[in-house]
Amino acid sequence: MTTRHFLSLLDFSGDELRTLIAHAIDVKQRLKQGVSHTPLAGKLLAMIFEKSSTRTRVSFEAGMYQLGGHAMFLSPRDSQLGRGEPIEDSARVISSMVDGILIRTFGHDRIQTLAQHSRVPVINGLSDLLHPCQLLADMQTWFELRGDIAGARVAWIGDGNNMCHSYINAALRFDFSLAIACPPGHQPESEFVDAGAGRIELFDNAEAAAEDADLIVTDVWASMGQEEEQEQRLGTFAAYQVNRGVMDRASRDALFMHCLPAHRGEEVTGEVLDSSQSVVWQEAENRLHAQKSLLETLLAPAG
Repeated sequence: MTTRHFLSLLDFSGDELRTLIAHAIDVKQRLKQGVSHTPLAGKLLAMIFEKSSTRTRVSFEAGMYQLGGHAMFLSPRDSQLGRGEPIEDSARVISSMVDGILIRTFGHDRIQTLAQHSRVPVINGLSDLLHPCQLLADMQTWFELRGDIAGARVAWIGDGNNMCHSYINAALRFDFSLAIACPPGHQPESEFVDAGAGRIELFDNAEAAAEDADLIVTDVWASMGQEEEQEQRLGTFAAYQVNRGVMDRASRDALFMHCLPAHRGEEVTGEVLDSSQSVVWQEAENRLHAQKSLLETLLAPAG
């Protein structure tokens, strides 16, 4: 039987993703009701973090515990990964001892190589190219508040980064339209733009992209690994801040999302982040529930 990985939203069909989200909502309700649900008893998840993390680490570690399993944290400082062992060799060894591997790293090629040589499911906890686990939480949040997102208009404003790429994949799988506003030179990679043809539209103006949007989404202007560009990016992205003027161009009941951490006063104003339209805290909590559903889908024994 072929090992199934979750490196991108495109690894699952739209129907499969909807089933996963429906289960995430059910898992969330069980937890709130105090109902024990431990389908991963005896299962072990190895978590490789080559980038720092708060939400990803806490949600996966807590999720495995709540599902009856265990999570093992690995960092380059404490393993042979940090001393030059090839990722394919690490994959063969680690996957012989655990039931699944989560990796959060820089180059997406490292995740692909890990998956190619792993005998157990590999989950992309974030790469410079994609952040699919965040999209599961975002979609769960929308489904809880608004129902199915098919046919909605979503606006991505800011950097054409890994989150933007994942939103393009989400538009393809969940059948919504995506307006993307980025400064020149910071648009999403061409392979994603080409793949999203018919679903996405590119803008160089935040207000235009936000027009009649049902959901406004942004992210920090300098992602991990781009800290030295922070000052330069403040000027480049200044016109792409999500503020009250941008939100006023969207639909009256539009929601606002951000994967966090947020830099108040940069990519989003405090007024918007703390407004009634902002669902960032529900979105953050849903990392736990969506990923529990994903873990159960990939690691639970068949039948």
